Amino acid sequence: MTLLFKIALVLLLLFVIVNLGFALFQMVREPQECTSTKPMSFYLGRRLVISTAIIILLISALLLGWIEPNPRPY
Repeated sequence: MTLLFKIALVLLLLFVIVNLGFALFQMVREPQECTSTKPMSFYLGRRLVISTAIIILLISALLLGWIEPNPRPY
């Protein structure tokens, strides 16, 4: 169960990075080129939703005992 959770978490983080790349690409394009594409805010909003979902998944996994935090940082 924990391996599946960790793989899903890594895939979600990669999805966040891909959306940041799409937003960067939309930001540097010329205005006349992006008439039929989605605006930069679409990709940034998607990144925000996925980041919130990642935080909720991490908190729920900690509460359910799927993952354990490091008890001492040193």
